[in-house]
Amino acid sequence: MSIQHTVVFRLVHESGSPEEREFLETARSVLTAIPGVEEFAVRRQVSPKSDLEHQFSMVFADQHAYTAYNDHPAHTAFVADRWVPEVAAFQEYDFVE
Repeated sequence: MSIQHTVVFRLVHESGSPEEREFLETARSVLTAIPGVEEFAVRRQVSPKSDLEHQFSMVFADQHAYTAYNDHPAHTAFVADRWVPEVAAFQEYDFVE
């Protein structure tokens, strides 16, 4: 049973700014290096119905891979050092297939 982990969010940085670009690039680099992360995607929200502007989406083969990702030191460091101070709002969704 695979798990699709999705987070939609708004940054504290201005849209199109170098800070926004650097955050997204760093996230891609750090998170895709963690074992078990598959099909990583970064998308920009275009609907005026939501003020959450970005999406990270990734797939894990199973609960074990997802738990290992959540507990991985690179993930916990990214959350503490970058996510918490730079993300203004977010929603997290995890879907199974």
